[in-house]
Amino acid sequence: MRHEIRDFADDDSLARAAADYVADVARRCVDERGRFGFAVSGGRTPWAMVAALSEREMPWTRTTIYQVDERVVSDTDPARNLTRLAESLAGVPAVVEPMDVDNEDLDAAAERYAQLLPARLDLVHLGLGADGHTASLVPDDPVLDVSDRLVALTGVYEGHRRMTLTYPALAAAAQLLWLIAGADKRHALAGLLAGDTASPAGRVVSSRSLIMAERSAL
Repeated sequence: MRHEIRDFADDDSLARAAADYVADVARRCVDERGRFGFAVSGGRTPWAMVAALSEREMPWTRTTIYQVDERVVSDTDPARNLTRLAESLAGVPAVVEPMDVDNEDLDAAAERYAQLLPARLDLVHLGLGADGHTASLVPDDPVLDVSDRLVALTGVYEGHRRMTLTYPALAAAAQLLWLIAGADKRHALAGLLAGDTASPAGRVVSSRSLIMAERSAL
């Protein structure tokens, strides 16, 4: 897969540029089709991007935000991505579709979430772990081989099970946006750019992929 790459001097300029990019995509999608569907991963860098986005001129009432992944924890647990997402949005009038990780039947909840997704997400934000994971497509987990579902569950990873979009869901997106910061990501990013399929991120396929990276990660 080919990637467009843009580099930035620091985390702040990365977050602000990413917010500008998302706002531009949103306005174009609303002009063309009347709606914007945006899926967001967890992590420190995306929360800064979403916070900056909340200050942009955005067609919020025609925007639906989906989760790329979520830890299976209670809604009061600080590890919950949804909590940080809501805080970063700061009350803007977007519709947010949360992953139902509180449900006792997680497989059924994953299936229902898949049914909520549009046929083609306009934009999917992805991060990159130092171990090469993206979304919650984590090393050595059976979720990597899921090809018949758009949403699935992982085993325990860093203390928690996760609900995540799968490779087919990512492949169906109109555009991927990777936000990558930190020198600890350098090896994983090199693998992603080389198309190293031993890394979970290296197995992602998309027709359009933009990497926005803080320079220490390159």
